[in-house]
Amino acid sequence: MMSRRNLLAAALIAPLLLLVLVSFIVPLGATLYRAVDDAEIPTILPQTTALLKQWDGKGLPSEQTYQSLIAELREAQEQQKAGPVLNRLNFEETGLRSMLLQGLRASSRFTGSTKEGLIALNPRWADPHFWGLVKRSTGPWTPLYFLRSVDLKLGPDGAVVPTAEEEAVFVKLFVRTFEISLVVTLICAVLAYPVAYTLSILPQVWTNIGIMLVLIPFWTSILVRTTAWFIILQREGPINALLVSLHLVDQPVTMIFTRFAVYLAMVHVLLPFAILPLYSVMKGIKPDYMRAAASLGAPGWRRFLRIYLPLTMPGVAAGALMVFMLSVGFYITPALVGGSGDQMISYFIAFFTNTSVNWGIAAALAALLMGMTGILVAIAWLLVPGFRAGGVRV
Repeated sequence: MMSRRNLLAAALIAPLLLLVLVSFIVPLGATLYRAVDDAEIPTILPQTTALLKQWDGKGLPSEQTYQSLIAELREAQEQQKAGPVLNRLNFEETGLRSMLLQGLRASSRFTGSTKEGLIALNPRWADPHFWGLVKRSTGPWTPLYFLRSVDLKLGPDGAVVPTAEEEAVFVKLFVRTFEISLVVTLICAVLAYPVAYTLSILPQVWTNIGIMLVLIPFWTSILVRTTAWFIILQREGPINALLVSLHLVDQPVTMIFTRFAVYLAMVHVLLPFAILPLYSVMKGIKPDYMRAAASLGAPGWRRFLRIYLPLTMPGVAAGALMVFMLSVGFYITPALVGGSGDQMISYFIAFFTNTSVNWGIAAALAALLMGMTGILVAIAWLLVPGFRAGGVRV
């Protein structure tokens, strides 16, 4: 039996475990499930699904299958439930939504066979490949969303093939996202180091003032700070006005909707997250180590590289990790001050969630982003001094 102390400890930890379960594990599981779930067609078109399960894939399905598809689509449209089916098939192959709606509208005028009428309307109704796509979309699971998230798809024979060049956008998006995040992390680390060092050696009164100045950005939302940069970086904004008035440039410089604007705004937002961990580590470093090295004749640069820098690496690592993790999920800042070539993956996750209502691809992109971020953090934990306990070398 558990002792009273263990029961008390378990009772104290239980709310934290419940919080982790509700706020992390359950959403993570729901995201992974949604990324492979393929229940739209079986749920909305159950009879058509059953008939396609019986189809051997050779030739064309029966007349009954054509009739069932049109009848169930019409019923779903009347109940305003046809959208998920149409979006699902159109994401599989562009143009299927228009073809299905065209067939649905024209079917009321058919006097004979539904199958013959649809084929006469559009030859794609006589393409076994189309029916193979529909059958493949009858679930219950699909690799489609994960494949499309890395610019791959299933070919007509079921083999994994690259998507068309004009549709291959997601790998570039992931590369761009991590490139921007790594650059922002590097800039924040370089800028935060001297600021944190200065704060750690100032008298306490001035340190308190400095910390307050570092924390001031937290008093306003990210949207407000980003909007401020949107105004400042305009061609008619104060920065361009100053440059022109000082005759440093002949005409206003284009700064808004550029990668420079994205870096500037993101660094402004995230710099405090790099300063604070560094300051806490630097404040705890005793000056005895540096004095001992100086007494042994080590010059200042050597004392910094061999003593001070390794001791501060846990703070560098903690700050860099926080900045990087926040950077990869940035949405508002690149959306407001960046151009079309500066948008990060979170912009498209929001687009697929709110605009096109394609939760499958949104969940797959989110899951891949989280997985890739975890892999990079694991690599840093293995290779970078300061991430691991006891990993600091003096």
